Amino acid sequence: MLRTRCRIRTAVTDDGLCTFCPGTRPPLPADMTPRATGPGGWGAGDRPRSPVGLSWAVTALLGTVIATDLVAIVSGLHLRSTWQGFAAADHTAVQGSRFQSADHLHDAITDHQPAVFMVTGILFILWFHRTRRNAEVFDPSVQKMGPGWAVGGWFVPVANFWFPYRVADGIWTGSAPIGPEGGRAAVPRVQLNLWWALWVASLLSDQLTAHALDHAEKPEQFARGLGLVAAADALEIVAGVLAILFVRALTRMQVERAAQPPVPAPPALGAHR
Repeated sequence: MLRTRCRIRTAVTDDGLCTFCPGTRPPLPADMTPRATGPGGWGAGDRPRSPVGLSWAVTALLGTVIATDLVAIVSGLHLRSTWQGFAAADHTAVQGSRFQSADHLHDAITDHQPAVFMVTGILFILWFHRTRRNAEVFDPSVQKMGPGWAVGGWFVPVANFWFPYRVADGIWTGSAPIGPEGGRAAVPRVQLNLWWALWVASLLSDQLTAHALDHAEKPEQFARGLGLVAAADALEIVAGVLAILFVRALTRMQVERAAQPPVPAPPALGAHR
């Protein structure tokens, strides 16, 4: 039977209406209905996405950062010794040749450090954002900041010393496994706090060492600045190790939490008993 109005489309109801007529379209499938949203206003989805693959990529790149820092420390200390030779007025042809080779080697290493750090940062933020979206699925009630801040919080001047930690704190809390009695298990924040403290200290030390080298004019000042750079690289290595431990710990928590049921939403204020 054709539709009674246009006589073109096939009617699907007894009164001659087709599927394009109002009131005759079937409801959307369950997996296409609007998702619940958290404080950021983004749909979280109905299931978490595995952070395991990204976590392994981040771990490998953090290991690369640590390796480049180790090489930079060795080359920087070698260059520092040549500057100390200049400061001691040991201006020989051999000393000048050593200085040029040491300077070229150190420049080649430090020129590649920012690229390795940038790629690592991109992968880390992708992993961080995925874990934040997963935490929205696990328990949106404990998230202090929206999912967008898992990315944008790193790029806001001054606030980037605090905003990512607030996001990480919400992820850590929401990803805690459910205990035998049904409540959220208490997971110590030692790894989270140590990682963030060393990360901030590493950022500040990089700024101080850059200032020291920019204002160096004499050989002894360059030698002192290169010593500070080596110390900053050593601090960055410790921060990198703690970052690996944090990534692995949070990923394990989310894998365990994904196998458990979601936390029931708290009752709305003013709801009838």
